Amino acid sequence: MAVPKRRTSRSNTRHRRARWKTVAPDLVPVRALDGRELLVPRRLVAAYRRGLL
Repeated sequence: MAVPKRRTSRSNTRHRRARWKTVAPDLVPVRALDGRELLVPRRLVAAYRRGLL
C-alpha cells in the first residue's frame, strides 16, 4: 500500500475532496416480467430482463 511521504495540508485535502461530485444514475424504462414499466439504472437492465431483481 502506498504511504505519503509528507503530510497533506488541510487546505489541499479539503480542496481535493470538494471537487468530487456524485452523478445520478442514468435511468432507463424497462418492462418487467409481470408487465410493469420500471425505471432502472442502465447497468441493471440485463438483470431485470432476466428476472434476477
